[in-house]
Amino acid sequence: MDEPTLRTRLGAAASAYARLRVVAQTGSTNADLLAEGDAPDRSALIARHQTAGRGRLDRRWESAPDKQLALSVLYRPAARLVDRMGLLPLAAGLAVVDVVHQAGLKWPNDVLIGGRKLCGILVEAADLSTRPRVVVGCGVNLALEREELPVAHATSLALEGIDHDPARIAAGLLEALENRVQQWTCGSPALLKDYRERCVTLGRQVRVARWGEIVEGRAVDVSATGSLLVDTPRGREEFSAGDVTHLRPAT
Repeated sequence: MDEPTLRTRLGAAASAYARLRVVAQTGSTNADLLAEGDAPDRSALIARHQTAGRGRLDRRWESAPDKQLALSVLYRPAARLVDRMGLLPLAAGLAVVDVVHQAGLKWPNDVLIGGRKLCGILVEAADLSTRPRVVVGCGVNLALEREELPVAHATSLALEGIDHDPARIAAGLLEALENRVQQWTCGSPALLKDYRERCVTLGRQVRVARWGEIVEGRAVDVSATGSLLVDTPRGREEFSAGDVTHLRPAT
Protein backbone atom coordinates (compact mmCIF):
# COMPACT_ATOMS: atom_id res chain seq x y z
CA MET A 1 0.00 0.00 0.00
CA ASP A 2 1.22 3.49 -0.86
CA GLU A 3 -0.28 6.97 -0.67
CA PRO A 4 -1.55 7.17 -4.29
CA THR A 5 -3.31 3.81 -3.91
CA LEU A 6 -4.88 4.91 -0.64
CA ARG A 7 -6.08 8.21 -2.10
CA THR A 8 -7.61 6.36 -5.03
CA ARG A 9 -9.45 4.05 -2.64
CA LEU A 10 -10.68 6.98 -0.57
CA GLY A 11 -11.93 8.98 -3.52
CA ALA A 12 -13.84 12.09 -2.45
CA ALA A 13 -13.46 11.11 1.23
CA ALA A 14 -9.74 12.00 1.01
CA SER A 15 -10.69 15.68 1.04
CA ALA A 16 -11.58 15.40 4.74
CA TYR A 17 -7.89 14.98 5.58
CA ALA A 18 -5.49 17.92 5.55
CA ARG A 19 -2.53 15.57 5.30
CA LEU A 20 -2.28 11.88 4.46
CA ARG A 21 1.02 10.01 4.67
CA VAL A 22 2.00 6.37 4.28
CA VAL A 23 5.45 5.34 5.54
CA ALA A 24 7.28 2.03 5.37
CA GLN A 25 8.33 2.05 9.03
CA THR A 26 8.21 4.15 12.17
CA GLY A 27 8.38 3.73 15.91
CA SER A 28 4.86 4.87 16.75
CA THR A 29 2.38 6.65 14.51
CA ASN A 30 0.73 8.20 17.58
CA ALA A 31 4.04 9.50 18.93
CA ASP A 32 5.04 10.89 15.55
CA LEU A 33 1.87 12.95 15.24
CA LEU A 34 1.97 14.18 18.84
CA ALA A 35 5.57 15.29 18.34
CA GLU A 36 4.51 17.59 15.50
CA GLY A 37 3.21 20.59 17.38
CA ASP A 38 2.14 22.35 14.19
CA ALA A 39 0.46 19.37 12.49
CA PRO A 40 -2.89 20.46 11.03
CA ASP A 41 -6.26 19.11 12.08
CA ARG A 42 -6.98 15.72 10.51
CA SER A 43 -3.40 14.74 9.79
CA ALA A 44 -3.33 11.00 9.07
CA LEU A 45 -0.27 8.76 9.30
CA ILE A 46 -0.15 5.09 8.31
CA ALA A 47 2.82 2.78 8.82
CA ARG A 48 3.35 -0.58 7.17
CA HIS A 49 5.67 -1.52 10.04
CA GLN A 50 5.53 -0.09 13.57
CA THR A 51 8.36 -0.95 15.95
CA ALA A 52 7.32 0.76 19.19
CA GLY A 53 3.55 0.78 19.33
CA ARG A 54 1.73 1.37 22.61
CA GLY A 55 -1.69 0.34 23.82
CA ARG A 56 -3.89 1.21 26.76
CA LEU A 57 -2.21 0.95 30.18
CA ASP A 58 1.09 1.57 28.30
CA ARG A 59 1.28 -1.97 26.91
CA ARG A 60 4.03 -2.21 24.26
CA TRP A 61 3.93 -4.07 20.96
CA GLU A 62 5.64 -4.26 17.58
CA SER A 63 3.79 -4.86 14.34
CA ALA A 64 4.98 -7.36 11.76
CA PRO A 65 5.90 -5.74 8.42
CA ASP A 66 2.85 -5.59 6.12
CA LYS A 67 0.84 -7.88 8.40
CA GLN A 68 -0.69 -5.25 10.66
CA LEU A 69 -2.11 -1.82 9.96
CA ALA A 70 -0.92 1.04 12.17
CA LEU A 71 -3.06 4.11 11.52
CA SER A 72 -3.26 7.35 13.50
CA VAL A 73 -5.15 10.60 12.97
CA LEU A 74 -4.51 13.89 14.75
CA TYR A 75 -7.48 16.11 15.56
CA ARG A 76 -7.64 19.64 16.91
CA PRO A 77 -11.03 19.72 18.63
CA ALA A 78 -12.63 22.88 19.95
CA ALA A 79 -12.09 23.53 23.66
CA ARG A 80 -15.80 22.93 24.32
CA LEU A 81 -15.31 19.27 23.34
CA VAL A 82 -12.74 18.51 26.04
CA ASP A 83 -15.50 17.53 28.48
CA ARG A 84 -16.72 15.02 25.89
CA MET A 85 -13.32 13.38 25.46
CA GLY A 86 -14.43 10.14 27.12
CA LEU A 87 -16.62 9.35 24.13
CA LEU A 88 -13.90 9.70 21.51
CA PRO A 89 -12.31 6.26 22.16
CA LEU A 90 -15.77 4.72 21.79
CA ALA A 91 -16.26 6.55 18.49
CA ALA A 92 -12.94 5.16 17.26
CA GLY A 93 -13.94 1.62 18.16
CA LEU A 94 -17.23 2.05 16.34
CA ALA A 95 -15.36 3.17 13.24
CA VAL A 96 -13.48 -0.13 13.15
CA VAL A 97 -16.62 -2.25 13.46
CA ASP A 98 -18.23 -0.08 10.78
CA VAL A 99 -15.54 -1.51 8.48
CA VAL A 100 -15.32 -5.03 9.95
CA HIS A 101 -18.99 -5.88 10.38
CA GLN A 102 -18.24 -9.28 11.92
CA ALA A 103 -16.64 -7.63 14.96
CA GLY A 104 -18.00 -6.34 18.26
CA LEU A 105 -16.62 -4.05 20.96
CA LYS A 106 -15.41 -4.89 24.43
CA TRP A 107 -15.62 -1.72 26.51
CA PRO A 108 -14.17 0.71 25.86
CA ASN A 109 -12.82 -0.08 22.40
CA ASP A 110 -11.18 -3.48 22.05
CA VAL A 111 -12.38 -4.88 18.72
CA LEU A 112 -13.23 -8.59 19.04
CA ILE A 113 -14.30 -11.39 16.75
CA GLY A 114 -15.54 -14.46 18.60
CA GLY A 115 -13.95 -13.18 21.79
CA ARG A 116 -10.53 -12.78 20.15
CA LYS A 117 -8.88 -9.38 19.81
CA LEU A 118 -8.53 -8.05 16.28
CA CYS A 119 -7.65 -4.43 16.91
CA GLY A 120 -6.43 -2.20 19.70
CA ILE A 121 -7.07 1.53 19.92
CA LEU A 122 -5.19 4.21 21.83
CA VAL A 123 -6.41 7.80 22.14
CA GLU A 124 -3.85 10.30 23.45
CA ALA A 125 -4.29 14.00 24.14
CA ALA A 126 -2.02 17.01 24.64
CA ASP A 127 -2.44 20.70 25.47
CA LEU A 128 -6.05 20.25 26.55
CA SER A 129 -6.08 23.49 28.55
CA THR A 130 -4.63 25.63 25.76
CA ARG A 131 -4.86 24.33 22.19
CA PRO A 132 -6.20 20.78 22.38
CA ARG A 133 -4.64 18.07 20.25
CA VAL A 134 -5.90 14.49 20.20
CA VAL A 135 -4.48 11.51 18.35
CA VAL A 136 -6.58 8.43 17.64
CA GLY A 137 -4.42 5.39 16.90
CA CYS A 138 -5.61 2.00 15.63
CA GLY A 139 -3.63 -1.21 15.25
CA VAL A 140 -5.44 -3.81 13.14
CA ASN A 141 -4.20 -7.38 12.71
CA LEU A 142 -4.42 -7.94 8.97
CA ALA A 143 -2.54 -11.07 7.91
CA LEU A 144 -0.92 -12.50 11.04
CA GLU A 145 -0.73 -16.28 11.15
CA ARG A 146 -1.62 -18.03 14.39
CA GLU A 147 2.00 -18.47 15.45
CA GLU A 148 2.62 -14.75 14.88
CA LEU A 149 -0.16 -13.49 17.14
CA PRO A 150 1.08 -11.33 20.03
CA VAL A 151 -1.17 -13.14 22.54
CA ALA A 152 -3.19 -16.36 22.46
CA HIS A 153 -6.54 -14.55 22.57
CA ALA A 154 -5.81 -12.42 19.48
CA THR A 155 -6.87 -13.00 15.89
CA SER A 156 -6.42 -11.46 12.45
CA LEU A 157 -8.63 -10.76 9.47
CA ALA A 158 -6.82 -13.48 7.52
CA LEU A 159 -7.42 -16.07 10.24
CA GLU A 160 -11.11 -15.15 10.27
CA GLY A 161 -11.37 -15.51 6.50
CA ILE A 162 -12.05 -11.79 5.99
CA ASP A 163 -10.63 -9.67 3.17
CA HIS A 164 -7.50 -8.06 4.59
CA ASP A 165 -6.34 -5.83 1.74
CA PRO A 166 -4.44 -3.03 3.54
CA ALA A 167 -5.60 -0.21 1.26
CA ARG A 168 -9.24 -1.27 1.54
CA ILE A 169 -9.11 -1.49 5.32
CA ALA A 170 -7.20 1.79 5.70
CA ALA A 171 -9.52 3.69 3.35
CA GLY A 172 -12.62 2.27 5.00
CA LEU A 173 -11.30 3.12 8.44
CA LEU A 174 -10.40 6.70 7.51
CA GLU A 175 -13.86 7.25 6.06
CA ALA A 176 -15.59 5.65 9.05
CA LEU A 177 -13.46 7.63 11.50
CA GLU A 178 -14.47 10.87 9.83
CA ASN A 179 -18.15 9.93 10.11
CA ARG A 180 -17.92 8.90 13.76
CA VAL A 181 -15.77 11.87 14.79
CA GLN A 182 -18.31 14.16 13.15
CA GLN A 183 -21.00 12.54 15.31
CA TRP A 184 -18.81 13.04 18.38
CA THR A 185 -18.21 16.68 17.47
CA CYS A 186 -21.89 17.55 17.06
CA GLY A 187 -23.09 15.44 20.00
CA SER A 188 -25.23 13.12 17.90
CA PRO A 189 -27.24 10.64 20.03
CA ALA A 190 -26.68 8.06 17.28
CA LEU A 191 -23.11 7.60 18.47
CA LEU A 192 -24.02 6.11 21.85
CA LYS A 193 -27.02 4.29 20.41
CA ASP A 194 -24.83 2.53 17.86
CA TYR A 195 -22.12 1.87 20.44
CA ARG A 196 -24.54 0.16 22.82
CA GLU A 197 -25.75 -2.06 19.96
CA ARG A 198 -22.20 -3.17 19.09
CA CYS A 199 -20.79 -3.41 22.63
CA VAL A 200 -20.55 -7.10 23.57
CA THR A 201 -19.67 -6.18 27.17
CA LEU A 202 -23.19 -5.04 28.01
CA GLY A 203 -25.28 -7.72 29.68
CA ARG A 204 -22.24 -9.76 30.70
CA GLN A 205 -20.68 -10.60 34.02
CA VAL A 206 -17.37 -8.73 34.11
CA ARG A 207 -14.31 -8.20 36.22
CA VAL A 208 -12.96 -4.64 36.25
CA ALA A 209 -9.41 -3.95 37.44
CA ARG A 210 -8.85 -0.30 38.33
CA TRP A 211 -6.20 1.39 40.46
CA GLY A 212 -5.27 -1.84 42.22
CA GLU A 213 -8.88 -2.77 42.97
CA ILE A 214 -10.82 -5.62 41.34
CA VAL A 215 -14.60 -5.38 41.11
CA GLU A 216 -17.02 -7.94 39.68
CA GLY A 217 -20.58 -7.42 38.54
CA ARG A 218 -22.91 -7.19 35.57
CA ALA A 219 -22.23 -4.55 32.93
CA VAL A 220 -25.56 -2.84 32.30
CA ASP A 221 -24.97 0.35 30.32
CA VAL A 222 -22.61 3.02 29.05
CA SER A 223 -23.12 6.53 30.40
CA ALA A 224 -23.46 9.74 28.40
CA THR A 225 -19.75 10.38 29.04
CA GLY A 226 -18.65 6.91 27.91
CA SER A 227 -18.20 5.32 31.34
CA LEU A 228 -19.14 1.69 31.96
CA LEU A 229 -21.97 1.15 34.45
CA VAL A 230 -21.70 -2.09 36.43
CA ASP A 231 -24.13 -3.52 38.97
CA THR A 232 -21.96 -4.86 41.79
CA PRO A 233 -22.68 -6.17 45.30
CA ARG A 234 -22.06 -2.58 46.48
CA GLY A 235 -24.60 -1.14 44.04
CA ARG A 236 -24.25 0.42 40.62
CA GLU A 237 -20.73 1.68 39.99
CA GLU A 238 -19.35 3.84 37.20
CA PHE A 239 -15.96 3.19 35.61
CA SER A 240 -14.35 5.79 33.39
CA ALA A 241 -11.21 3.64 33.09
CA GLY A 242 -10.16 0.10 33.88
CA ASP A 243 -9.23 -3.25 32.41
CA VAL A 244 -12.35 -5.34 31.73
CA THR A 245 -12.52 -9.14 31.58
CA HIS A 246 -15.64 -10.95 30.37
CA LEU A 247 -16.41 -13.71 32.88
CA ARG A 248 -19.16 -15.64 31.12
CA PRO A 249 -21.59 -15.21 28.23
CA ALA A 250 -24.57 -12.91 28.57
CA THR A 251 -27.82 -14.54 29.68
